[in-house]
Amino acid sequence: MEYLLLIYPDTAMRDALPEAEYDAHMRACLQQTDQLETAGVLTSTRQLAAPKIAKTVRIRNGKATVLDGPFAETKEVLAGFILIQAANLEQALEIAKASPWAQLGCIEVRPARDMRQVRERAGLERNIA
Repeated sequence: MEYLLLIYPDTAMRDALPEAEYDAHMRACLQQTDQLETAGVLTSTRQLAAPKIAKTVRIRNGKATVLDGPFAETKEVLAGFILIQAANLEQALEIAKASPWAQLGCIEVRPARDMRQVRERAGLERNIA
């Protein structure tokens, strides 16, 4: 089963790190993803651009609004994700606990749905030639 590990660092804690310590932290993160890839567990990983350049889109009553930045006011913002294959939730949680980002914020662990099953349930098969 696939699990999405959503990385929410505390921006104040991250920004307070001296440059050398931040670089060491990033090396540890990248080493973890390398290990997950070597073990055949890593499906994908991405780091997101800074929240200050994000846009939030909403449509209400047929009208679209676009706001600058993330809408939620919080000191922990989504910074990236790691998509993994794990046998069960317990294994996914162990991988999240090993993430250096858990020391500077939190890692949200969520099962990722297989969209083929969602399509089948919705009665919409995808025919790709």
